[in-house]
Amino acid sequence: MTPLPDRRRWIAATLAAFAGALPLIAAAQAWPAKPIRWVVAFPAGGGSDFLARQLAPQLGKQLGQTLVIDNRPGAAGIIGTDNAAKSPPDGYTIVTADNGAMVFHSAMYKKLPYDPQDLTPVGFMARFPLILAVNPNAGFSSAKQLLDQVKQNPGRFSYASPGIGSPHHLAMELLKDRTKSFIVHVPYRGTAFAVQDVISGQVPMMVLDTAAGLPQIRSGKVKALAVMSTKRIPSLPDVPTLDEIGVKDFEVTAWQGLFVPKGTPADIVSRLSVEMNKAITTPEVKGRLEEFGLEVTPSDGPALAAFVQKETVFWHRLIRERGLSAE
Repeated sequence: MTPLPDRRRWIAATLAAFAGALPLIAAAQAWPAKPIRWVVAFPAGGGSDFLARQLAPQLGKQLGQTLVIDNRPGAAGIIGTDNAAKSPPDGYTIVTADNGAMVFHSAMYKKLPYDPQDLTPVGFMARFPLILAVNPNAGFSSAKQLLDQVKQNPGRFSYASPGIGSPHHLAMELLKDRTKSFIVHVPYRGTAFAVQDVISGQVPMMVLDTAAGLPQIRSGKVKALAVMSTKRIPSLPDVPTLDEIGVKDFEVTAWQGLFVPKGTPADIVSRLSVEMNKAITTPEVKGRLEEFGLEVTPSDGPALAAFVQKETVFWHRLIRERGLSAE
């Protein structure tokens, strides 16, 4: 039999824990009772911002509350992600997080102000296919020719990226690893600056996502040589996959998931997941996203959590082996 003093302490501790949980239980039952803040860790006008702003009105309509987009750009998405991770877990802060925030940064940076485990997955939203693109006057007629040229001339060519640790950067590093090539990395502070220097011919090539790349490709300012998906994409049906030119089992995308601060009540997370999936597959919303170049990929929290874990194992190993760092 448990001694009486220990039993009293156990009862007191249990009651205290229950009392501490009451505010969250009450909040979950009434949720949402006020506007919800949606943190986007990138500038207004970019792909992540576009996704959130297209989805927010429909999701807000379903929830019966306004979703307010809060752009908090900086440090490759770290500032906004950290802000969301440290927000109260009451269901009134949600955040868009991508490969960088949830996978790459924890290996690329010696210290992060947040831990990816500080965020609970709600579900996948969409992904941006990635494209190997070049300046039209760079002299590359195909992806195979480009790869042959860079292998024959290690260090002669360079590529631009939106920044160290971006999906675009890591995609090219994986391509270099798979093809045993050496191409010099020229990182920029954002996609716009990188694209401009490829257009002007300062740098011959880069990896572009469909949101930023399709307008430039359609206007002829840059040339698409290959897509980094396992299948050709509808927006560029004539552009081959890397698999088609001999780089087997190659797939990298810039994906976007919805997350909440760890500790957010499970029923709120569950409802958010259901409503988000419903909103993003609404024909009007889905159509606008696909026109912008996104692939709509809804899922639930557990599926996203499993995917993040798998991605973390794969990319952390590559980052270590290639000695990559953002410091």
